[in-house]
Order: sequence, then C-alpha cells, then structure tokens
Amino acid sequence: MSQIGKPACDDGVILHGDVPRPCSAPSRRWTLVAAILGSSMAFIDGTIVNVALPAIQRELSATTSEAQWVMESYALFLASLLLVGGVLGDRFGRRRIFMIGAALFAVSSMGCSLSSDVGQLIVARAVQGMGAALLVPGSLALISATFPQSERGAAIGTWSAFSGITAAIGPVIGGFLVEHYSWTWAFLVNVPVGVVLLLICATKVPESRGSGDRNPIDVLGACLATIGLAGVVFALIEAPSRGWKAMPVWVAAGVGIGALALFIRVEARSAAPMMQLSLFRERNFAGANLLTLLLYAALGGSLFFLPLNLIQVQGYGATAAGAALLPFIAIMFALSRWAGTLVDVLGSKLPLVIGPVVAAVGFVMFAVPSINSDYWTTFFPAICILGLGMSVTVAPLTTTVMNAVGSEFAGTASGINNAVSRTAALLAIAIFGIVLTWAFNVTLSNELARLQAPAALVSAVTSQRARLAGMVIPSGYSASVTAALRHTIGMSFVAGFRWVMLVSAALALLSAVSAWLLIRGKEIVASPARRSD
Repeated sequence: MSQIGKPACDDGVILHGDVPRPCSAPSRRWTLVAAILGSSMAFIDGTIVNVALPAIQRELSATTSEAQWVMESYALFLASLLLVGGVLGDRFGRRRIFMIGAALFAVSSMGCSLSSDVGQLIVARAVQGMGAALLVPGSLALISATFPQSERGAAIGTWSAFSGITAAIGPVIGGFLVEHYSWTWAFLVNVPVGVVLLLICATKVPESRGSGDRNPIDVLGACLATIGLAGVVFALIEAPSRGWKAMPVWVAAGVGIGALALFIRVEARSAAPMMQLSLFRERNFAGANLLTLLLYAALGGSLFFLPLNLIQVQGYGATAAGAALLPFIAIMFALSRWAGTLVDVLGSKLPLVIGPVVAAVGFVMFAVPSINSDYWTTFFPAICILGLGMSVTVAPLTTTVMNAVGSEFAGTASGINNAVSRTAALLAIAIFGIVLTWAFNVTLSNELARLQAPAALVSAVTSQRARLAGMVIPSGYSASVTAALRHTIGMSFVAGFRWVMLVSAALALLSAVSAWLLIRGKEIVASPARRSD
C-alpha cells in the first residue's frame, strides 16, 4: 500500500504527449484496454504485496529489513528507471518497449511465486521493478500517441476510473488469495493478465515512436540514479541490524551519496538529461515537487507498515487488512472532480496548504489505536481524514506542476513529479524502518524487564528482534506467559508505529509550509525565456 493508485501527474503525461498518429477507432479502444491492463498490473502489485508481506515474512522466516527489501527492490528500479522507460519507448517503439515491460513483469512475477527463500524473492522483485519502469510510462505514452487531443479527456477519464477500481480491489483480492491459498498467488495473478496483455498488444495496438534522435537515452544518468538510491537505501535499511559503524553501511552510504551528487552534476551538464534540472528554476515547479517529496514520503512510508500492524498486531485477516483502506480510495475517487473545481475557485496555493494539514491530522489519528482497537472508531476515522486531505491536495498539485512550465515541457514535468513521488516512498520506507525499530527495541526491553518471564524465553524472543511483530514465541510455556509476551511484543510494535505516524504528520505539515512559502497565489505559466532552457 506504499503507493496507492496513480501518482498525481499521470494525467498530465497523457494530456501533453506527442501529436498522435492516425489510427482507427477500434485500434484506439484496444490501445486504451492495453494501457489499463498494463498500468493496473503495476498499481495492483504496489498494493497487493503489502498485504502479503506478513505471510511472506512468516513462511520465509524473513527479518523486517528483508521484508522491506521485498518492497524496496521493486520500488528502487521503478523510481530510478521510470524516466528512462519513456525515452526508450520514444526511441525504439512504444508498443515494443511496453510489451518488453509486460513480458518482464509477468516472467518475474512467476519468479517471485517460485522463490524458496527471501533472497530469491528480492531479486525477482528487482526484475519486476525493471518491467514496471517500462510498463508505467509506456501505458501513458500509448494513450497520448493514439488519441487526438479532442478525445484524450475521455480516455483519461476511463483510464483513471479503472485505475481507481484496480487500486480498490487489488488489496482485497490479494488478501483473499493470501488468506485462503498462499502468498505466491499474490504474484501469480499477474501472469495470465500479462499473457492477455501481450496478445492484445501484438494483434491490436499500433506501433508509434517519438521524433527520431530528439530524445537520446541518458544511460549514465540512469545508472547513477540507481546506484545512488540503492546505496542510500541499503545503508538506511541495514543500519538497524548491522549497526551504523558497520563497514558495509558506511561504504553503501558513501557510494550512494557520491553517486547522487554526481548524478546532479551530470544532469546539469547533459544535453539530453533524464531529469531536466532547469525546470526547478521555476518557483512553483520546485515548490510542488518539494511538497510531493515530503507528503508522498509520509504517505508511502507510513502505509507500508499499516498492514503489518493490522495483521500481526491487531489480528486482522489478510482480506480485512486489504479492505481497510477502501474508504481512502473511495473518498479520493468521489471527491476528485470536486477537488478539481477548488483550483478554479481558490487557485492552487490554499488547497496545497489546507490539504496536507488535513492529512497531518489523519496521520496523528493513526497514532491513537492500541492493541485490539475497534476499526470503526480508530482506524476508519483516520483513513477518512487522510483520504480527505489527499483529495484536496492531488488535483491542485497536478495543476501547479502542469502550469509551472511551458506546454512543451508539460510531459517532462509530469514525469519528474511522478518519479519524485515514487522516490519519496522508496526513501521513507527505509527511514521509517529505523524509527520503528528504535522505538520497538526500547519499548520491548523495558516491558520484558517488567514482565519477569523465564530467562530462556526472554533470550529466545530478543534473538528475534529483527523480525519485530513477526516474532515466533516458542512453545512449551503456560498460556498466561505466552499471552503476556504476545501483548508485550504487540505494544512494542504499536509504540514504533505511533512514532512513524507522528513523523508522517510532521512531514505533511512541512509540505504545507513548503506550499505556503514557495507556491504563488496564482498559477503562472513559465516565461518564454524559461521555456527555452
């Protein structure tokens, strides 16, 4: 659930794509079907795996850091290669690259389901992320390359509606499969969809390309971004278990920071960068992306740990945990049109301040529930308030990004904002893991000292600290001692979860401050001088 549905600016990628090539009405319809199926696979996978993580952790005896890597390996390659995926389609053919992404995604999904240990699963997920990096921009580009401007609005509406539906049913279906069959089915569902998608593309979808060599491939930038993010994420995830002084942690951090610094230098000097840094000179664009970084870090990082809390601590089944966020998605869907009118009435600045503040209240409300809390009086109100805050934010955010630059850069700006939102979640999951682990360990040590449980039992539990709430309590002890220990572990996780939600609230408030300070009161289209940068 770290990435719920489509990011804010996906519509802009479609709306401001290249001039379409003439094709028949049936070809346009089949292209829209293919785009929906392709993006749906990526959207569903971004939510369904979170629900499956507790079962994966239990059956593969994975630590929490390894469970994080199951998500992060996918998100890493998706975030770092997302912008390159669009350029590859322009150069070598959008349908061709889209089909390669679909095939890679389906085959790697099969690899995920066949994994016998967590290491194999992490590698398969990384390959799956590469496939998604070709699928996601490809689905958007196919629509813009096929539909004329006069029909793109309807195509966007259809595509967005189905995106909302898949975002809603994905976690529920995934939870049902995990609960009644196996976590492997959370990945296997992608295989038949991938086969159907490839058949449709091969027989019904027309090929299209960009304008020749105008968009060269920034191989160096892509490599540096991947290495940089991988190094930083490795250091953040592994530091709690290995220690901050461990050589691998320091080396990874140094390599990551160095690669990211070099990435900025290369992009600033490149004639055709994957990330056009000159766009950040426009104040509204810079402010919108800073808001995106902070708010989507709060959203993605916090919602990664919500299913773990619901399943491992609150005792929810996987299906119920998958359905827990349905109100969030329903509110986003129901209020999307209304939120769009806010920009016309109020401009973008005020909603971009109010929305994150409301979201911050929702995050604070998530910090209230303890163990065995009633969903309808604790989690449900928090989810609704968070959904309201995000609904108020997304449409004005899209408008701000699109209007901050010239129309010829609108697609590029949308792609950058998309990548920023995914990178934010990638980094937040790693950072929040540190926060939760620290609070969990402190609380667990204090509570175990008070519990006065048998020394052998305490030793067996503390040796599993790295699994957090996924600890397995040894058998052979009385029911009262086991229940007390299970309660202690649950309370320790809740203590860490509360810290995560409070940090998320702080990030949401900071995003509101960034909007207040950087976003102008009225939307200002970039000047001709800036457009030529």
